[in-house]
Amino acid sequence: MAIETAVAVLGGGPGGYAAAFASADLGLRVTLIDDAPNPGGVCLYRGCIPSKTLLHVARLVREADEAKAFGVAFGAPAIDLPGLRRHKDAVVQKLTGGLGQLAGQRKIAYLQGKGRFAGQHSLEVTLQDGSMQEVRFEHAIIATGSLPRTLDVLQGFEGLVWDSTAALELREAPRRLLVLGGGYIGVELASVYLALGSEVTLVEVTGGLLPGADPELVRPLTQRLKGRARLLFDTSVVSLAKEGDGLRATLKGKDGAEEVLSCDRLLASVGRAPQTGGIGLDALGIAPGPGGFLQVDAQRRTALPHIYAIGDVAGQPMLAHKASHEGRVAAEAIAGRASAFDPAAIPAVVFTDPEIAWTGLSEAEAKERGIDVQVGRFPWGASGRAASVGRSDGLTKVIAERASGRVLGVGITGPGAGELIAEGTLAIELGAVAEDLARTIHPHPTLSETVMEAAEGILGHATHYFGR
Repeated sequence: MAIETAVAVLGGGPGGYAAAFASADLGLRVTLIDDAPNPGGVCLYRGCIPSKTLLHVARLVREADEAKAFGVAFGAPAIDLPGLRRHKDAVVQKLTGGLGQLAGQRKIAYLQGKGRFAGQHSLEVTLQDGSMQEVRFEHAIIATGSLPRTLDVLQGFEGLVWDSTAALELREAPRRLLVLGGGYIGVELASVYLALGSEVTLVEVTGGLLPGADPELVRPLTQRLKGRARLLFDTSVVSLAKEGDGLRATLKGKDGAEEVLSCDRLLASVGRAPQTGGIGLDALGIAPGPGGFLQVDAQRRTALPHIYAIGDVAGQPMLAHKASHEGRVAAEAIAGRASAFDPAAIPAVVFTDPEIAWTGLSEAEAKERGIDVQVGRFPWGASGRAASVGRSDGLTKVIAERASGRVLGVGITGPGAGELIAEGTLAIELGAVAEDLARTIHPHPTLSETVMEAAEGILGHATHYFGR
């Protein structure tokens, strides 16, 4: 028999389960459909959570080595790869299992299978045992996420060319790893495998790491990685061939010069694409727009007013927290609440060493928009807390509109930047001015003080730094 539901959510990632949970909390009957045993999506199973678990281990390895500068010496780490894999899997199981319990407590019908629209008010779900379940709905939320992109030159090398999912399975630590792509996935996973002992060469087609990010924020990361990995910018892979148990890659630089490089494995991290294929969009009569994204309004409605789309399928930035926020907006709109997706800022974090985080406008973006801004900079070399932990390579920036003093953007590089950036996001959402940040008493000695002192720099009197 068909399941009758008020809201059908297709996809159980951070956007999908947030939408399902919010809908249930608002008193709606909800059916959540995903092919995993519990909600969580790519983020929990194959992305954010496993990668950050491994990055924490990588940080421990680095800090143990760097402790020699403090007069404390540890022996060389003994990496137990199966043990590390079990730890990562246990973290994933705990979190996804917890989400399964939360879905049950909210009396959400959870269907493990693949869903496809059969009409404008029905879904066909192929369950794990191969049987078919029909779901009839009043409203539907598409939250099917994204997939790793690939390149033609990488085809035909199964097992030798990894995507992020394969890299996070942690089946081996190759002696020589070639990382293709210097975006956040590439640099994070390069950091993990460096800690596991791999010799890493990172190839990026643009002129530096993290294209699109503020180069001033990225510079400390680049300098730190240069001492541990080979970085090749303005370079692409033009051909690939098998060589023994590994690969031989032909690289081409900006000047046309070619180099042949041998590696045991190649990790491709060249971006992600919205996952809209195979879900029956033709039955709905809607199609993806530019970039493969579904077009939505402020409530996340598609061209069909009872069909919503959130997360990676609904446009950039492809971030879990953006998807979760959209999911709650869609649920509230379906329930008849006045709600809209209209954030003043969406924070982004790269969990490398050092971490890089930013929110709101960068200097370059403000300039492109013709906004006259003031920038307060506080180098962590002037921070007592940064000095005490041996990490003076960080930087905090506050960007404010010159005429009003309103905070438009914040950027932070350094350990814990991802935890600090929320203050900047809140300041932008509340319409705070630089003086609000500068006059807010921050605890001493902490890294959070760098936000206060960067804002003081705009006012012309940072206590611990004299900037011209």
